[in-house]
Amino acid sequence: MAFSKGFRIYHKLDPPPFSLIVETRHKEECLMFESGAVAVLSSAEKEAIKGTYSKVLDAYGLLGVLRLNLGDTMLHYLVLVTGCMSVGKIQESEVFRVTSTEFISLRVDSSDEDRISEVRKVLNSGNFYFAWSASGISLDLSLNAHRSMQEHTTDNRFFWNQSLHLHLKHYGVNCDDWLLRLMCGGVEIRTIYAAHKQAKACLISRLSCERAGTRFNVRGTNDDGHVANFVETEQVVYLDDSVSSFIQIRGSVPLFWEQPGLQVGSHRVRMSRGFEANAPAFDRHFRTLKNLYGKQIIVNLLGSKEGEHMLSKAFQSHLKASEHAADIQMVNFDYHQMVKGGKAEKLHSVLKPQVQKFVDYGFFYFNGSEVQRCQSGTVRTNCLDCLDRTNSVQAFLGLEMLAKQLEALGLAEKPQLVTRFQEVFRSMWSVNGDSISKIYAGTGALEGKAK
Repeated sequence: MAFSKGFRIYHKLDPPPFSLIVETRHKEECLMFESGAVAVLSSAEKEAIKGTYSKVLDAYGLLGVLRLNLGDTMLHYLVLVTGCMSVGKIQESEVFRVTSTEFISLRVDSSDEDRISEVRKVLNSGNFYFAWSASGISLDLSLNAHRSMQEHTTDNRFFWNQSLHLHLKHYGVNCDDWLLRLMCGGVEIRTIYAAHKQAKACLISRLSCERAGTRFNVRGTNDDGHVANFVETEQVVYLDDSVSSFIQIRGSVPLFWEQPGLQVGSHRVRMSRGFEANAPAFDRHFRTLKNLYGKQIIVNLLGSKEGEHMLSKAFQSHLKASEHAADIQMVNFDYHQMVKGGKAEKLHSVLKPQVQKFVDYGFFYFNGSEVQRCQSGTVRTNCLDCLDRTNSVQAFLGLEMLAKQLEALGLAEKPQLVTRFQEVFRSMWSVNGDSISKIYAGTGALEGKAK
């Protein structure tokens, strides 16, 4: 069954109170929004009142209710996906990029167009994705392959419209039945033919919603240890029911620092807190990473320019002084110095031996019936803005791991097939760099092409 505008919105203007109903092709029941409350109506209840309502619009899906606090009044808007584009299929689910949204006021007069248009601009930016399945049970894009198989996972770091679900939750509506879950980042999916089978090569980058913002507005960490531009990138191959997935993470240096001024070239880096005041957030950050991902190894790509050098030194001395010094290794690799003119041999000769241990952390592999392998740690890569240099090194590490992933899936026998996968992932890593840049910097990557 193809994906189409399966939701229809009706409203009743008078007699008051103003009321809205939402029906969907896949269900007998409908949702009713009236006087600030939400209820699920049976088909009989719906038929009894539907005659007094008129159609407003059709939509692909619901994102939830946006609550805007205007001093003494609370405005509620129903947020709908009215435009989307398929980016490919993963197993039973199809993945879509949101291209346009509509906001419908849940009161007769909607007065705050400016605030709405700001939110709409963000949602329509082309950075948001959701998955849909005709079976009703779709992939949760906000979770990586391993997490989505674990029972009772509450990992909401990459679930961007979580706050829009709260209003319905409050009234006891089962959100999984009615609302989509949005992920922000980049999703690339390619089909690769392996003999008579179709393999899916995917690269999914999930941007955390815990400290989001553009490049010069947010840097470093907050008090909770959440850092700017924290992205989990999953390199995953699906073959029939088997999945092989490899995770890498990137994020700003977890200290309190900023870069005043908007010129990209003027790397004036300023530490905004003294040494002691940085420690609690720094510790929190790495404790969280260990809980979520296991062992950590840091690849720090900051260079020797004054601002970068100062930040790099501060990062190193904080690690030394912290409780994590014993079990987190930091590899310092001055990317600009080492990879001059785009020559990648130093990545092989200098960087690879130092991060060999990460390769032993392995990857996640599910053979269709049981989990055979798990990834027991991640590489955390950073440069100044965690864009170009970071993406280039992550692409290198991803391609190093790819051969092992293919081996587990039984796809490594034919050299030309392995080469095909490498070409596809190299190109996807390059697109991935651009996607993350556009979100964080508002521009395409300067040189994020995977070498």
